[in-house]
Amino acid sequence: MIVSHRQVLGIAAVLAISGFVLHAASAQTKDQDAHLAIENPADLTKEQAQKHYQSLIRRMSRGYAAAQMDLIRNYQNWPLFNDAPYISATHGQRYVNSYANRMAHNYGTLQEGEELPAGSVLAKDSMTVTDEGNIHPGALFVMEKLPEGTNPETADWRYIMVMPDGSLFGDTMGFRASEVDYCHVCHEAVADRDYTFYVPEEYRVAE
Repeated sequence: MIVSHRQVLGIAAVLAISGFVLHAASAQTKDQDAHLAIENPADLTKEQAQKHYQSLIRRMSRGYAAAQMDLIRNYQNWPLFNDAPYISATHGQRYVNSYANRMAHNYGTLQEGEELPAGSVLAKDSMTVTDEGNIHPGALFVMEKLPEGTNPETADWRYIMVMPDGSLFGDTMGFRASEVDYCHVCHEAVADRDYTFYVPEEYRVAE
């Protein structure tokens, strides 16, 4: 994905309002270069990461709720698959949490060749924590499994990115779809797991 100078300025302006520290992402693949990543993420223990998340959780909930999307309503009450926020390189070096709705009950045990049912929704909220002590809510990254045949180009997955203030950055089935097309390109790396990344082993909640 090639981002124009004007687009970069616009995105940077939106993210700067939320306290993001930005630089062009030095990602492993060309598609990941589309992300704007945290330049100096803090190296936190699980306890520290959880403490920061708890300090932001109500603010994050209110911000995302402003999007008025039934799809993510009360997502923080869904099953949580990690025991503490963890850094995700594919989400700009932000600390994330992996939630999934009840339809995605087999998300944590998905085996090669298995798929999640239509109606499954995965939500990763995020926070920025820098080594300078800056702590801010990040974007909410959402995946929705659509009925078979709805969008073969994305293997029937819909990708949505909601900003911390509730504004919609992009939706592959609607607003600014081209701005989030790269999400599926990235997820093609885990096509054998129905295009879903999972929580790093050391952060997984015991089954």
